[in-house]
Amino acid sequence: MFDFLDQESVDFTSKILSSSGQSEQTYIPPSMHFIPPKADHIEAIDETHMVLFPVFKDLLSKTNLSPLDIDILIVNCSGFCPSPSLSSIIVNKFKLKDDVKSFSIGGMGCSASALCIDMAQNLLKVHKNSNAVILSTEILSNGWYAGKVKSMMVLNCVFRMGSAAILLTNKTEFKNNAKYKLLLSIRTQRAFDDKAYNSALREEDLSGLTGVNFRRDLLQAVGETLRSNLFILGSSILPVTEKIWYAFSLIRKRYMDKSVNIYIPNFMKVINHFCLPTSGKPLIREIGKGLKLGEREMEAALMTLNRFGNQSSSSLWYELAYMEAKERVKKGEKVLQIGLGSGLKCTSLVWECIRPIVGEGKRGLWCDCIDDYPLSKSDIGC
Repeated sequence: MFDFLDQESVDFTSKILSSSGQSEQTYIPPSMHFIPPKADHIEAIDETHMVLFPVFKDLLSKTNLSPLDIDILIVNCSGFCPSPSLSSIIVNKFKLKDDVKSFSIGGMGCSASALCIDMAQNLLKVHKNSNAVILSTEILSNGWYAGKVKSMMVLNCVFRMGSAAILLTNKTEFKNNAKYKLLLSIRTQRAFDDKAYNSALREEDLSGLTGVNFRRDLLQAVGETLRSNLFILGSSILPVTEKIWYAFSLIRKRYMDKSVNIYIPNFMKVINHFCLPTSGKPLIREIGKGLKLGEREMEAALMTLNRFGNQSSSSLWYELAYMEAKERVKKGEKVLQIGLGSGLKCTSLVWECIRPIVGEGKRGLWCDCIDDYPLSKSDIGC
């Protein structure tokens, strides 16, 4: 029963945990408090109730909406796809109306929440005068890997409980209450490339135990996926001068001097705040380096990783909540959210803040600890 707890596995797990950038304040579901964890269906259903019901109730309370006011419901969870679906669980619990357009999105990894925003945006273009709710989470109870393949054990260490509820609407009466306006969404993927497709893959090991296998070339594949998305994003939002410098550096490298580096556009000329994937300190810092970001721009991602861990797709909203709690997002400023998921796929969202946001540090999810952050580099091991 405890074969997976041999010394080599314990040492490897301890190494991953100590270098992950996550504190001991992060959350795991009750099923993972057992040795060995209870990785069964009923535990996953209980976790679903635990993470999705409260955030949906909180959203309805904050927006003064009834469940009957919801016209579109999108629920995303990559690794747990029960029948009835996750969206049906919400419809049943809160008694949504019979013509609600409900969707359950699975297998999309950490990019799912941003992807669902893009999906909701397109649905709202078709369905006028409608409210769309996105519920984003990752269920851990059914994802425990009990084997000894190290590249598959990583998943046990890096993911934590979390969820988020987001309301998008095209109703004019919400214009004065909304926090943000969605300006742009860009979706790209590299599932056509075998290296990217196989870089993070759910499969069985030689003992028949199922887990997600992270290949060694994952970071390289992520870089290629992110680069193609940012190229399209940059062509849409960057000033002309940045585009010219980038084009000139490409021409120079191709035809004049192959040893020179390609110019990295400065996205901070048009973006004020950044929500990055919280898949680990190395990835956050690599993305930050690629975007020429400073410590302040990476702060929300690093502090979210430390306090709440990697919550897959919902982490983007914990980062945004961090910046709101610090009262850094001002009216007229722009926020970039980047979602990266298995496949590989990338979705980037650009939001504009359309009203002052104050007091979130006293009532939001960071209310009990926001004054303790940011931590120093030594405190988070960076």
